[in-house]
Amino acid sequence: MTFDFSLITSHFPLLLIGALVTIEITAVSVAIGVMVGLFVGVAELSRYPWLRIPAKIYVDFIRGTPLLVQIFIIYFALPIVLGMRIEPFVAAVAACSINSGAYVAEIFRAGIQSIDKGQMEAGRSLGMSWTQTMVHIVIPQAFRRIIPQLGNEFIAMLKDSSLVSVIGFEELTRKGQLIIASTYGSLEIWSAVAIIYLVMTLSITRFVAYLEKRFH
Repeated sequence: MTFDFSLITSHFPLLLIGALVTIEITAVSVAIGVMVGLFVGVAELSRYPWLRIPAKIYVDFIRGTPLLVQIFIIYFALPIVLGMRIEPFVAAVAACSINSGAYVAEIFRAGIQSIDKGQMEAGRSLGMSWTQTMVHIVIPQAFRRIIPQLGNEFIAMLKDSSLVSVIGFEELTRKGQLIIASTYGSLEIWSAVAIIYLVMTLSITRFVAYLEKRFH
């Protein structure tokens, strides 16, 4: 059995398109996840039970169930309840965003708790409200500390986004499956897919390292 490089070169443009779609899903999902995670992370630290308890339930449920199951629920089960079809892209982004939000919430919660309580006391002593102190003093400091963890979440979601291929959405993994179905070049195509994922993750790792150094 020989390794046919021509299979990779002839189908590389399709794999590249799939990689761009993977990056798009990941970027949108993590961006939404950061917004959701910030709110939920702060809610977990709230002294109000009506905020803290739902936030904790959300985090525990999402972190305690597989992303694949969450994709199935949104794409297959939710349309039965809504009485309407959900597009694969919408389902993919929704599932990945909800999943990312739970993990980002824990990252923000830990980051906020790592900030010395004196920072909050100093802000309050200056006449700032709890919300103002969080927004202008605590969260900016916490954000600098959690940059590596957010980078890891981005990388994890980049790889986990391959699961949306099960609903027929044509990101990188699905593109590879379709090419293999027509060429039977499993070794060549999966090797190319793996290398593309590796290049993307290494690029993100280098970028996160730059951001961490820049903010420090």
